[in-house]
Order: sequence, then structure tokens, then C-alpha cells
Amino acid sequence: MSTIGKKPSGLTTRGKLILIVLVIGVIAGVYFGFKDKIQSTMGEATAGDVIKIGVVTWPGYVGGQYMNNGFVPTTNCRFFKDYGIQVEFKVLDDFLASRKAFENGEVDLLWCTVDALPTEFGSKGTLVSYLPKLIFQADWSRGGDAIVVRTGIETVSDLKGKTIAVAQGTPSHSFLIDLLNTNSLTVNDIKINFTASAIDAANLFKQQAVDAAVVWSPDDADCVTKVSGSKILSSTKTATHIIADGFIAKEDYVLANEDKLRKLYEGWMIGNAEINMNTNGAKQKAAKILADKFQMKESDALASMNNVRYVTHGDNINFFGLGDIKSVTGDALYSKMAGVYSRLGMTDSPISWRDASYANLVKTTNLTGAGHSPEPQMVFSEITEDVKTKKEFSDKKVTINFNIGAYELTGDAKFMINKEFSDILKTYQGARIRIEGNTDNTGNPKSNQILSEKRAQSVKDYLISEFGVDPNRIIVIGNGPKHAIAAGVNGSSEEYRRTDFQLVE
Repeated sequence: MSTIGKKPSGLTTRGKLILIVLVIGVIAGVYFGFKDKIQSTMGEATAGDVIKIGVVTWPGYVGGQYMNNGFVPTTNCRFFKDYGIQVEFKVLDDFLASRKAFENGEVDLLWCTVDALPTEFGSKGTLVSYLPKLIFQADWSRGGDAIVVRTGIETVSDLKGKTIAVAQGTPSHSFLIDLLNTNSLTVNDIKINFTASAIDAANLFKQQAVDAAVVWSPDDADCVTKVSGSKILSSTKTATHIIADGFIAKEDYVLANEDKLRKLYEGWMIGNAEINMNTNGAKQKAAKILADKFQMKESDALASMNNVRYVTHGDNINFFGLGDIKSVTGDALYSKMAGVYSRLGMTDSPISWRDASYANLVKTTNLTGAGHSPEPQMVFSEITEDVKTKKEFSDKKVTINFNIGAYELTGDAKFMINKEFSDILKTYQGARIRIEGNTDNTGNPKSNQILSEKRAQSVKDYLISEFGVDPNRIIVIGNGPKHAIAAGVNGSSEEYRRTDFQLVE
């Protein structure tokens, strides 16, 4: 039968090939055309699992924001690509609103500073019923907090009787209390004008309504510019280990999401390490994220980042007491301030550090390499004559009893150094220590001069051997009987067989 003029009953081989090509093209078009939508849908599928983190306008958290490629949850970031988690940062500058958001579950992690935690973790604290846990440290303030003073105030001792503006129960308050202690002063020795925030404290200072104020950077520079003769008395560039930023989470959330939080912590520490080392321009990328979010110049964002120590995994190991016990630990800082705020009546029976912290994320994370090592000890330049005579910003009278004619430290003397000065030594790691030895007004003046120098040197030797202090950090001065003579004292007087500790910027 002839088939001429009839349609074929099936596809030819060539037709089949053409159809296969068309089908492949359609599939490829659908895939590539909707690739972004597919990825977005993947993100939406885990939207209920987004880790929501409450922060404030502060550059210390940018290690996490850098890894997140911004503040909003996205699949186009390393937290998602490397760890499969999504993160959202919510800016909550209002303190009470931030705590309410935490209570209501609007955020899973909340910013805090370890020094002020005891005020919230007392028996009457609003957060303590949720069994909150500090899960990791993000940074140390290194210049972000400062005390500005009017003309005529040169040292911490000059603050006695003066009016100081400070935000109550905040890191500013902790810094002021600690600074006063370097001169054996307390809040009872000053007049405090409590404000709602450090910004309000700065405004009072600029209005010249107070003698001094504890403020944030860059308000410190603005205050000095606008108030003639004023200056920065001290800042956290010197008080390097008093304000530690970290994050708390409710115990039930931590236990239910430990794997996700461990990934968050590891990624965050990688971000911090890359910013510290400026890996592939990480610092500039992080500054751009801050500048875009807070509508500021990138140069200003970079300047603010220089007021922060982005802590590493090694720093966290030490902070949680898992490493070098000579470091300032969270336990030591929290417990110290718990005692301070309890005595001031600002907290009642705060929970212990053991109950307030959760070290498992740090303990079970393994990060090695130079970028994850603990912060090295600060190196000081050689002591010059100018350094020896530089004006101190604070001094601490520590009575160390020496026997007549002796310079060896007794067991009691070492105990007094540990009790009265070791904490200051660790907290103010940006300051030099000038040790002034003294004698009473008996015996040969030349011999007394040599003896006073030996007394100061014996203290220096102890600080080096016991605390590993850089020798160039400690200045030794021998006063001989100078102070006893100035006071009109003749003969033996235990009061003048002492050592004075001074803090020098």
C-alpha cells in the first residue's frame, strides 16, 4: 500500500531528538529562571527557625553581622551557606523595651554586659525567672566608654565631692564605680546625678550642669570640643577589662537549640577573627554594614570599631574559666559587680556565676590558628625619664608593712597586694603602674633612699613573677623619707613604710 500523501504514524528519529532538546531547554530555563526563588523558598522553609538577636547601636556585635551579610535573615550569607542557619538582628536601643522583647520571645538572644548582669539576675530581677544563661562573649569595650571632666580635675582623687552624671545600673555606672576604687573612693564620696542614658549624661556635661560625666564614644570627643578646658580623665582604652559585651538566652531555648547556637557561636568567632586580622578586607566590609544600617560614614564606622576588642574563641575559653586563670574571667567580673551592686541596694541575692552562665558552646567548639588565639599581653615601650615623671590619673594607697630597714615582702604583704591591687592590675591593662617606695624618717637619708627603691623593686618583682606583668609596664620610684619629712614626722612611723601604686596613662 502506498503511503504517499499520508502523515506518518510516529516521530522520526530526528523529530525525537528535536523534542528531547526542547524538553531539556525548558527544564533548564525553569531552573535558572527560578533559581533565586527556589533558594528563597528554602530560606522561607526555615523562617520559623531564624535566630533572632536583640542588639543596640554598638559596633561590638559586627562580627556576627559581618557573617550574616547584614541585619536581616538571608540565604546569601556565610551563616546560611556554611552552617545552614538564618539570623536576624533587631536593634533595641531602649533598655526596658529590649528586656520586654526578650520576655515575650520576640528575640531569642539578647545583648548584655557582664558587669551589669547582677542587677538583672537578682531575686527581684525580671529576667531571672526565665533561667537566662550567658552563652558567649562578643567583645571588650576599648574606648567606647569614657569619663570626661571639667577643668581643674586632674586625677580620680579630684572627683571627691564633685557631681558626676551617669546612667544608673549600666556599664557606665560599673566603670565609674571601678575607677573610684583605684583611688580608694566610693560612690559615697561623690554626688551622683543619675540619667536615663549616657547620651543624657553627655548633654548635662555640655550644659556645664555637672563636673564630670560618664559618656559613650564619640560623645567624649564632642564634650571635650564643646566644653573649654575639659578632658578625658580615663576610658576603657585604659580600663580594658571592665565592660564585656555578651549574649544571654533562656535556658529552655538553649537546651532545645544547642546545635544551632554552637554553629552561631563558631561562625561569629570566625567573623571576629577575620575582622581582627582584616582578612580580605573584612574590617572595611564590616564597617560598610554598620554604615548602611546606622546611616553613618564608613570612616566613622571604622573609628567606632577601633574602640572595640573583638574577642576570639581563645578569649572566650579564658573568659569562661576554661583556660588561663590569670585572665579576667566572667566569674571574677560578675561576682565582683554582684557584690558592689548588692551593697548599693541595686540587686538582691543575684544568682551565682555557675547558674548565670552556660559554657558548653565554647567548650565543644574547636577553632585553632593564630586568629583564634587569646589576646596577647600588651607590650609597653621602654621606660624613659618622661614616662617616670608623667602625671598619674589615679593612685592607690596600699599599706604594705615592711620591717625597719627591710625590703623583703612578707606573706602578709603579698596577701595585701593580691587583695588590694591585683584586680586593678588586671582590669587596667592599658595603664602603666608606678610603684613608689617610702621609708620613715630615721637613719641615714642616702640609705633610706636606696631602701625605698628596693621596697618598690621587690613589689615589681612580685608582680612580674606572680602575674606575668611586662617589666616595662612597671615604673619604680624611691621616695626615701620625703613624705614623712613633708608631714613633719620625725623618727619611726609605720605609716610611711609603705608602697604607693599609681596608674599612668
